[in-house]
Amino acid sequence: MNGVPDELVGRVAVVTGATSGIGYEIATGLARLGGTVVVAGRGAERAAAAAESIGRTALSRHVESLESGDLSVRGEQHALADELLRRYPKIHVLVNNAGAIFARRERTQDGLERTFALNVLAPFVLTDRLAGRLRESGAGRVVNIASAAHRRQHVELSDLQTERSYSAWRAYGRSKLELILLTREFARRFGADGPTVNSVHPGFVRSGFAQNNSGAFAALVKVAGWIGGRSLVRGADTAVFVASDPSLAGVSGGYFSGRRLRPGSGASRDPTVAKELFERCASLASVRTPPTAP
Repeated sequence: MNGVPDELVGRVAVVTGATSGIGYEIATGLARLGGTVVVAGRGAERAAAAAESIGRTALSRHVESLESGDLSVRGEQHALADELLRRYPKIHVLVNNAGAIFARRERTQDGLERTFALNVLAPFVLTDRLAGRLRESGAGRVVNIASAAHRRQHVELSDLQTERSYSAWRAYGRSKLELILLTREFARRFGADGPTVNSVHPGFVRSGFAQNNSGAFAALVKVAGWIGGRSLVRGADTAVFVASDPSLAGVSGGYFSGRRLRPGSGASRDPTVAKELFERCASLASVRTPPTAP
């Protein structure tokens, strides 16, 4: 491509939560690699505007938009999967970036705690529903945006909805731990012939993180980000690398930070908890359970 990187030429990459923040930068990075990038985000006009802006920045005519709705709602999760399957005969990359922290405990219309529903169940549903298309398209990759906040957390299988007690940071950290565990379990079940599934820690980034909240909570996170946070471009770098770099073909079930494969916490490597969590998510999400690879 005349000196332009072409790792994703001819490939379709979907990025959720891509209208702003790190999702926007991930989509921009993937567009620069020559792929068709689908910007999935809340609000049709907002998603279209983001896609147009990303296309201009990345000098790409292959950036498209798709309204995702509220991905903390089970029906919207399935609706996005349905529309992606209808619109794209081939999908090669899925970046599950959409996520948030909630200062106060909220319940979705499905009766689920919102942090869990958005940060854990939405990536689970999209990965499960698009797995066949990713497999058929060849060399498919799933990248889940996790966090080092998973450390010092453990999964409460008897209280996935944090009904006994709620702390915003604990619920957020636990959701990222659960996402890493699901990443490893999907990788195990898909096996060597399926799409690869990896998780990424982007670092503490100067973005709109926590700004869905109000008052002192949002203000403190914003100030902390400007003081000690890394840039959006730097935060997006590892996710773009894991989604596209040829050297990672066949690497699955990993946790990456700074472009390097890291072990993650001990709790994030517990296969028994991963399997049980997977089964519970499958039940909550009303999806089929992908078969375990032989």
